[in-house]
Amino acid sequence: MSTMKFCCECNNILYPKENKEQKILLFACRNCEHQEISNDNCVYRNEVLHSVGERTQVLQDVAADPTLPRTKTIRCTQCNHPEVVFFQAAARGEEGMTLFFVCCNPDCGHRWRD
Repeated sequence: MSTMKFCCECNNILYPKENKEQKILLFACRNCEHQEISNDNCVYRNEVLHSVGERTQVLQDVAADPTLPRTKTIRCTQCNHPEVVFFQAAARGEEGMTLFFVCCNPDCGHRWRD
């Protein structure tokens, strides 16, 4: 993971800089002329952590998404509504993709996976 780097000469922040001739990533100080070669190609990493409530809301909102495929060949297992939305996603703790179904009945919103 990328962390902030500081100049060993003046303690200012080192910023990423590309050396186009040698095709390498450097970290350079904007205050003095100090530069050092990066030992990692990662300049910035953004990790988004979602709460359980946010994940649940995303699954409930998919029934209203007009871009997702719908089927009338599968009925909701809870309310027997004749239309469901389906999509593939990686299930937490499992390898590969999982097929998810969400009931299109706004009063139900039941979700299950295949």
